[in-house]
Amino acid sequence: MGVVNLSRDSSYRDSIAVSTASAVRKARVQRAAGADIVDVGAESTRATAARADLAEQQALLTPVVEQLTEVGVPVSVEAYQEPVARVGLKAGACLLNLTGSDDDDRMFALAAEHQATVVLCHVLGPNARALTDDVIDPDPIPRMLDVFGQRIDRARQLGVPSLAIDPGLGFGFHLDDQRARARHQATALLHTFRLRRLGVPVCHALPHAFDIFEDQYRSGEGFFAVLAHLGGTGVYRTHEVPLVHSVLEALRFFSTAPDPS
Repeated sequence: MGVVNLSRDSSYRDSIAVSTASAVRKARVQRAAGADIVDVGAESTRATAARADLAEQQALLTPVVEQLTEVGVPVSVEAYQEPVARVGLKAGACLLNLTGSDDDDRMFALAAEHQATVVLCHVLGPNARALTDDVIDPDPIPRMLDVFGQRIDRARQLGVPSLAIDPGLGFGFHLDDQRARARHQATALLHTFRLRRLGVPVCHALPHAFDIFEDQYRSGEGFFAVLAHLGGTGVYRTHEVPLVHSVLEALRFFSTAPDPS
């Protein structure tokens, strides 16, 4: 899953599109580089970012999703508000990246109406922009299994055709020590396999750990892709599609290579 950000407040500068044409170009390049789907969002998750109102998000998303759909690029729309999700799905998005949990029933019904896949994100609050829990659980997996299990059951009851889950490593907690944050993210990636008992793919937004990689931050997501692969990740959300695609291709090759003995 590639990423195109329509908000100029997004933290990963290389993913920001400054116009509809820029967004379409970036998404088509990512698709050509190996992305199976491109996630498009119109509001940054950064705590200090300006909030984009509904009309602004709708105006930004609609032409981008429409044009990408016309040229055959599968699109995911990142949203937590029903009006934003609605315009994205109506414009042709086939996946709803749901970064909130306070309006599940309406979101699930909307996804079912459009026969769209839903990625359920684990957020400690009503949405990724309004977190209410700053405490890192040393082992969040049992809580996630319970919460995700209930949401998966409800989504299926309301007709959502397919689902994935996202543990929310990119925004599901606050921690001032960024190196400790990266350590927590790495551990969680390796423990992905524990969530697979829910029977749906696990989607991870790959960290880039700027405080560790510094000038080589664009290599960070490739490193974390290895940990995610070892943990059993099913969907890799990345700003660095060519790098992560190459890393995953290498991992698949080595895992299937014949035994030299």
